[in-house]
Amino acid sequence: MALALAVLRVLLGLFFALTGAAKLTEHLSAHVYAQMKAQFVQFADVFPLKDLGYQPDPGQYLQAVGWIELVAGFLLAFGPQLLREISNFVLTLVMIGAIYTLLVLKEPVATCAPAALCLGLLLLLNIRSRETRPHKDKYQ
Repeated sequence: MALALAVLRVLLGLFFALTGAAKLTEHLSAHVYAQMKAQFVQFADVFPLKDLGYQPDPGQYLQAVGWIELVAGFLLAFGPQLLREISNFVLTLVMIGAIYTLLVLKEPVATCAPAALCLGLLLLLNIRSRETRPHKDKYQ
């Protein structure tokens, strides 16, 4: 089971790194990059902190999410235990934000499915890694 979780962690981390890289440059796919730029204009309009007076620039928002996914994805895949846990938490927040944004935009449920699947896999990794990690007995 530990091997399957390790493979899942590396594949999921690489997936996030790739999607982050696709948000940062048009060299991977000009079509995907252009589509992301257009979507982040809508995403900025429904940004959760907009009600508090902060609305991000769509281009900077795209870049920020891209860098977060790229770095956290690599750390999830290849980082030490502590950084894997932190990156899992950060990516979980990104996926919750993605699902929130898509629901506020009233996108079809099928559009939310990839983010929901990624969120579920991140939560599975988090739960299973806590179960398999050795615990120190505080009474020793």
